[in-house]
Amino acid sequence: MLFAFIFAALAFLGLFGITVTFHLRKKADDAKQPDERQKGWIYGALLLLLAVVLFLGYRLILGTPWEAHLFEWMNLVIRLMHFTFGIAWIGASFYFVFLENALNRTEGIREELAGNLWAVHGGGFYYLEKYKIAPAEIPKKLHWFKYEAYFTWLSGFCLLFVVYYFNAKSMLIDPQIMDLHPFTAITIGIISLLAGWLLYDGLCRTSLVQNSLFFGLVFLVVAIGFAFFYTHVFSPRAAFIHFGAFLGTIMAANVFFVIIPSQKALVAAAKKGEAPDPQLGKKAGLRSLHNNYFTLPVLFVMISNHFPTTFGHEHAWLILFALSVALAGIKHYLNVLERHAYNVWILPASILILLGIAFITGPKSIPNAAACRPIKYEEIHSIIQTRCQTCHASNPTDDIFKVAPNGVRFETPAQIIHAKDKILQRVVLTESMPLLNKTKMTQAEREAMKCWIEQGAKP
Repeated sequence: MLFAFIFAALAFLGLFGITVTFHLRKKADDAKQPDERQKGWIYGALLLLLAVVLFLGYRLILGTPWEAHLFEWMNLVIRLMHFTFGIAWIGASFYFVFLENALNRTEGIREELAGNLWAVHGGGFYYLEKYKIAPAEIPKKLHWFKYEAYFTWLSGFCLLFVVYYFNAKSMLIDPQIMDLHPFTAITIGIISLLAGWLLYDGLCRTSLVQNSLFFGLVFLVVAIGFAFFYTHVFSPRAAFIHFGAFLGTIMAANVFFVIIPSQKALVAAAKKGEAPDPQLGKKAGLRSLHNNYFTLPVLFVMISNHFPTTFGHEHAWLILFALSVALAGIKHYLNVLERHAYNVWILPASILILLGIAFITGPKSIPNAAACRPIKYEEIHSIIQTRCQTCHASNPTDDIFKVAPNGVRFETPAQIIHAKDKILQRVVLTESMPLLNKTKMTQAEREAMKCWIEQGAKP
């Protein structure tokens, strides 16, 4: 049966390759180029086929040693897809906001143009023009930037399931914060993403959106509410990821429900020879600008799981919110700079916030080696063997991790001493390890490890 799964997966990859090849070949022929709806059905069918193959494969290997191996590879492949599509999407966002900011709008501009831009890159010169509304005739070849956004969100949502929802008891739920049933926790997570979009979109449909400053302040209140909610319902790492998913869902929904439909309406009107509605372009441009300000906070959340001083803080919601504000401030500074304008306070203020967060998340007290009793390595080895080696070993016995996380193993004195700084950070200062304190490490054991490290971490 396992071979049947492998065969199905390979068949899917083959079908995908054939389809892409077929698609690219047809793109070279204007007369046969499929329209956007055809592309959407093709991609939708491929995604559905992939989901069916993965589900059948999961059912085939359920309860076997291959189950954990499948999850490991699903995590790897989907994470790689998520980062790749995310880079393409955010790169496009940065590029088009830069174009908007840097356009020449005054010198030698034809009446129908909003601006132009000369650029040089990769050994070639480029000349770009932006129309005020739309050209008199829509060109046959018109590139749409949307699949980067759709696949980034879809791959991120799949990753949310693979990492947090399939292992909800270990990754999503922290009983010390809120003891939820896995189904309840997953339902809360998904509904919160929908609620975030409906709340944001509702704000955008009010007159408040006409005033950027007030709209930004109101949305900050909404964002801090979601940050507070997530950190008081989910485990710290899951809370940060859900805040990123909250912003990412708004960004993807902006593309799907507002930006692309507005662009389609503009193209349809131009093809009929009708005057396009300029408000459609302004609305799409505004949602695109909102997305641009969300990019750096979302990128931070994507890497935040590697930094327990942020999600491990006792007021993690405040750290998450302050970091998001500072990073959005830095993005605003870059946007202003691209318009060749000046703002003397936004960058220093953002940097001061970041420095303040670094200070607040620092160690609370200076270690006092004199207060420690002498700690022998044998005691530390016993603690690590009981509390850490269930995961950090050549053959982990944990029910989730079947390989040592990040390749870190604590089986020899050399391996433990080499990781002493990481142990101090994660076990003693932030207490983010063991994960959700699954092995029930005591405070006395954490104190003993701190003293052993302060006394030189000797074998």
